Amino acid sequence: MEKTFPKKQLIKKSKDFSGWYQDVIIKAGLADYAPVKGCMVFKPYGYAIWENIQNVLDAKIKAAGVKNAYFPIFIPEKFLKKEKEHVKGFSPELAIVTIGGGKKLEEKLVVRPTSESIIYPMYAKWIKSWRDLPILMNQWCNVVRWEKRSRLFLRTTEFLWQEGHTVHSTHKESLKEVKRALDMYVDFFKNFLAIDGISGKKSEAEKFPGAKDTYTYEMLMPDNKALQGCTSHDLGQNFAKVFNIKFTAQDGKEKIPWQTSWGFTTRSIGALIMVHGDDSGLIIPPKLAPLQIIIIPILQGKPADKDLEKSAEKIKGILKDFKVGIDARREYSVGWKFNEWELKGVPLRIEIGQKEMKEKKVTLVRRDNREKSFVSFNSLQDAIKKILDSIQKNLFEKSSRFLKENTKEVFDYREFKSAMKEKKGFLAAYWCQNSRCEVKIKEETKATTRALLPDAKTEKGECVYCGKPAKNKWIFAQAY
Repeated sequence: MEKTFPKKQLIKKSKDFSGWYQDVIIKAGLADYAPVKGCMVFKPYGYAIWENIQNVLDAKIKAAGVKNAYFPIFIPEKFLKKEKEHVKGFSPELAIVTIGGGKKLEEKLVVRPTSESIIYPMYAKWIKSWRDLPILMNQWCNVVRWEKRSRLFLRTTEFLWQEGHTVHSTHKESLKEVKRALDMYVDFFKNFLAIDGISGKKSEAEKFPGAKDTYTYEMLMPDNKALQGCTSHDLGQNFAKVFNIKFTAQDGKEKIPWQTSWGFTTRSIGALIMVHGDDSGLIIPPKLAPLQIIIIPILQGKPADKDLEKSAEKIKGILKDFKVGIDARREYSVGWKFNEWELKGVPLRIEIGQKEMKEKKVTLVRRDNREKSFVSFNSLQDAIKKILDSIQKNLFEKSSRFLKENTKEVFDYREFKSAMKEKKGFLAAYWCQNSRCEVKIKEETKATTRALLPDAKTEKGECVYCGKPAKNKWIFAQAY
């Protein structure tokens, strides 16, 4: 008896976006809920996407001269308390160890929510002279932030990320690194994840606790809520002062260095799922797909099936430069397989039956728009490269159109409130940068400042909330 098509059981994205998101993750085999509340299990297919992300970003990080290291998961509580803004920002999310080896610990240990306070005491130990600078380090690790309401990939108690931590002799050098890291992330989101967005500076209330300034890449999800994709922080000299990081400069004087930190998380997979998926399941950009092509021989339970399987292997050999799989399972129907691989979001399907084998052609079906084409064995490699490039481009252009269509300027608070209640999206509005207005806007509309664009002009305007003079338009949105 034929098994039920997976996508027939899938909640429709067009009808229930939130339900679809959770449903597609489970049914496509990306992840599952862990026995520990708020945590998740990465299944091999989902972890393979993260590995592809790691491979690309790690190469970019190393190309910039940054080296990988690893620091402990446990942080002495007194270290975390050294920077007041830092501990205040993370206190509600901390997981604290009080017993170890069956005995009550003399000093509590915090499970890292971020690693500044365990890395910087080591930097203080290692840095003595200008010759020791710059320090450029990164680590791939897990962090724990106790979440009250979790959501797979987007907000879990434990999640995976990379965090870069650099130290420089001048502020000019550190600012250059802040920009480099942000530009690296923006390039990755646009050219690999195929998601358009906005980058810019965070407000004082929204910046990283303890940082001088924070820069971000913000994306708009299909429900018109914002998702923060990454951050790059100018830490100034704040952490260096509290952790006593000093160096002797070339002129013989003792100086305090300047620092940066920057990070990118598994939340990016959540963005990929939401932005590109459809009612039939996932659509994974070719550059990050664990499997770029699935070959499905049209088996009919006849002796000729063996020849079809041989042809499928031959095609796989031709396409050795791509990530290719063959689904020749006999316990599933062809229709079931088509739906299964659509659910998993494989960018391109190759169908080969008796007719195709006779004509030495294959049928190609794109996942993004379901367009079919027929290509001969001889021209397969070039044709597929063009199609995969076209899919990657098409996904980004679709995201870019959505961003443009759902970003608007507003000058009146009634219009602002109405937009946030009905359509949401990115709203560009004048804000006087008074924190009281920012708090009131959030209380009344659930919208927060997302970023001040880097090319934002200094203008004469009126704050959308209080009407007082404002010189910049900020991007506002409701956010995850």
